[in-house]
Amino acid sequence: MAELKTSVPLKIRFSEVDSMRIVWHGHYAKFFEDAREAFGKQYGLGYMDIYGAGYYAPLVEMSVKYRKPILYDMMPEVTVIYRPTEAAKIVLDYEIMDPESGDLLATGHTVQVFMDLNYQLVLTNPEFFENWKRKWNV
Repeated sequence: MAELKTSVPLKIRFSEVDSMRIVWHGHYAKFFEDAREAFGKQYGLGYMDIYGAGYYAPLVEMSVKYRKPILYDMMPEVTVIYRPTEAAKIVLDYEIMDPESGDLLATGHTVQVFMDLNYQLVLTNPEFFENWKRKWNV
């Protein structure tokens, strides 16, 4: 089975840090979003691809484990990794690394479910998603 992943460089801006020069915890959701968007673009599973197939894919779960502080002016990299599941969900894991030191700075996890355009939860994999999984051998 193939492992699908994408990495995105981050540039930590002044507006993202607190008075200690440490990235405010709420920004990690944005970092994960940046990685999800890059993943979607690379593998054809972007928000507009999902919408074009007649679905939404809202987040229903997100977690972050903060391992080392991310500081102002650092240039870490966030990697998103697709985790296959039989359930009608998109499960992704994240790693934020400092390429200079090789340190693992944070890890994360998100789960998205499918809803139709009437905001009804879809309990089985939509046909477009089954086709996507076959295409990428996941």
